[in-house]
Amino acid sequence: MLKPLLAACTLALTAPAAIAACATDAEIAAFVESYIAKTPAQALSPGGSMEDALCSQAKLAAALEPHMGPVIGYKAGLTSKPAQERFGATEPVRGLLFQNMMLEDGAALDAPWGAVPMVEADLVLVVADAGINSAATPEEALAHISAIRPFIELPDLTLAKGQPFTAETITAMGVGTRLGVLGGPVPVEDPAEMARMLEEMTVTMRDAAGGVLVQAPGRAVLGNPVNAALWLRSKGVEFKPGDLISVGSFGPLFPPQAGKGGVSVTYEGLPGDPVVQVAFKD
Repeated sequence: MLKPLLAACTLALTAPAAIAACATDAEIAAFVESYIAKTPAQALSPGGSMEDALCSQAKLAAALEPHMGPVIGYKAGLTSKPAQERFGATEPVRGLLFQNMMLEDGAALDAPWGAVPMVEADLVLVVADAGINSAATPEEALAHISAIRPFIELPDLTLAKGQPFTAETITAMGVGTRLGVLGGPVPVEDPAEMARMLEEMTVTMRDAAGGVLVQAPGRAVLGNPVNAALWLRSKGVEFKPGDLISVGSFGPLFPPQAGKGGVSVTYEGLPGDPVVQVAFKD
């Protein structure tokens, strides 16, 4: 999966302006060192274009694979208008998912798990076949999605205080990929009905005491969560069978609260009203 990204990076480096804006090997190495140590990092590609940022992201992904495992899919970030406005973006951003970041439902972990750890209510689509690459609507795309999986993403905003948070620097650092908790698969049996349910469902993230942290309809993500996959496709992503697609957050991100028992996310309106949860240790 990294070959097309690295090829694009190579092309970007042929332009003189991109040479300065795509992260150098030394900058990538320093970022990876901070990432592994879970300490705040310097921004990659500050002031660069989105093409520069994607070049940096590809180089970073190659450097992270020995630590995070192979790339197993893609993620969309800034998929709501408030999130875009907060970071001066006009559309979502794209990142990558790694094999070793995925935890199973009910996982317990120490907080903090990163330099700037956060918690978000998300959702994952599991690609069934390459036919999704020709889809134009959520219903068409869902005909090529084998399952929906509840997902609590545990991103790491990573950057040191005072570093620029822009759509480009967020993209360059991989859109905060760190960890995530996957719930059980919900099979897609009727694409049209699933498209409706995904748009109309209510996604609720609660703390261990039952307090509501986030509550939003499915349409809060680009009108329908599956539109995140269509947006990624419009940016040149070529999906393969088995790829995971993280659609983005249904509401604000929250810092973890150690000793508070963790969080759960419920998807009321999907078959069985599935729930996924994670615990935070003292």
